[in-house]
Amino acid sequence: MAKVKTKFVCQECGYETAKWFGKCPSCGEWNTLVEEIESKASDTKSQRGISKGKIEKIQNITSSKKDRISSGSKEMDRVLGGGIIKSSLVLVGGDPGIGKSTLLLQVADHVSKKNLKVLYVSGEESGEQIKLRADRLGLGEGELYILSETNIDIIKELVEKEEPDLLILDSIQTIYSPEVVSAPGSVSQVREVTAMVMRMTKVRDMASFIVGHVTKSGAIAGPRVLEHMVDTVLYFEGERHFSYRILRSVKNRFGSTNEIGIFEMREQGLVEVENPSEVFLRGRPVDAYGTVVTAAMEGTRPVLIEIQALVTYSPAGFAKRITTGIDNNRAAMLLAVLEKKAGLALQSSDTFLNVTGGLQLKEPACDLAILCALASSFKEIPIDFKTILLGEVGLTGEIRGVNSVEKRIIEAQKMGFERAIIAEANLNATKDLKNIEIVPVNNVRQAMDMLF
Repeated sequence: MAKVKTKFVCQECGYETAKWFGKCPSCGEWNTLVEEIESKASDTKSQRGISKGKIEKIQNITSSKKDRISSGSKEMDRVLGGGIIKSSLVLVGGDPGIGKSTLLLQVADHVSKKNLKVLYVSGEESGEQIKLRADRLGLGEGELYILSETNIDIIKELVEKEEPDLLILDSIQTIYSPEVVSAPGSVSQVREVTAMVMRMTKVRDMASFIVGHVTKSGAIAGPRVLEHMVDTVLYFEGERHFSYRILRSVKNRFGSTNEIGIFEMREQGLVEVENPSEVFLRGRPVDAYGTVVTAAMEGTRPVLIEIQALVTYSPAGFAKRITTGIDNNRAAMLLAVLEKKAGLALQSSDTFLNVTGGLQLKEPACDLAILCALASSFKEIPIDFKTILLGEVGLTGEIRGVNSVEKRIIEAQKMGFERAIIAEANLNATKDLKNIEIVPVNNVRQAMDMLF
């Protein structure tokens, strides 16, 4: 009898080794190596590529603009780069219960009403459960077909038979291939099933969506190669106690990355938010210290957001530094600049920073707003209600220019703002703007003296 050959595979990064380790040598995670049986494909036909061995000279290849299918939502079309492209494979990840299945069911319903066939495959729910959700949302009148199955071979047979225009798999961690000797959701299964779905998508010229579970750290579960294999990666973000959801593109071969779509969860499902700036500034207090408005670029869209700061005396002698929506290291750096360059004694004060609405600020263009919100709370002096602040702050206290400053200020004008404090380096980019006061500043000390 032939000896069964096994290997150990890391369930976080996909690293393979012949022996077990407590700590993965590749990603450094503990207790993630799982023993799996090595299997060889018995059918060589299943390993054929999608090009059938045909090569072409690049000058002879015609690049035509592919028609896009509307998803029924302007916000999702924006994130996808204008709509759904046939032969594209899209990965959607997000926390449990965030609304991934609801969103894709709404997309499937809209596409099915355009005389296009849609196959919705669920490995987690029965047909009756999906029907109950569809009835609650008022969906299910088009060419929408439901399949509750986890075997990829059966799914492949039905795809070849029915020839759908759109395939949705919910979720990739529940689908398995009988040829791979490991549990569904393992690295080997996820990698093999995704490869099969990709081949079906490219060969049959259909669009496919696959849902991916996320780990406790927020990353999509399974090997990183999963995100490399697909054409588009979308993250569905939001908090359970907030009604707003953010669909973010982190990879897109057919459009720009870091584009976002904003939705609100209601009884009738996910409803798109057309003016996010108005939503994020709703309920903003008037003449309150510690609150500042800035404009963040989310892809090609400027979004006005409110930054709140609270600086209080620390009786314990060990100051707390707590942030929500802002990188903690970035906030610590700005606090150090504020102490050194503006002369504010914050070392014995607890500081709390919050971005309203649940957004995550990652670009340095919001540095000046964060810094001024902290100073406003410390001095207990409010900043003018109709003033917006834009600028990157360096370690020497200088204020640097930001990109797309004109777009940001135009968005602020639409929301009724009358003054913009920006870096002097951006002054030339705003010379054509009217009906708004542009105030340039060079450094942190100058900004502090002007505002306080």
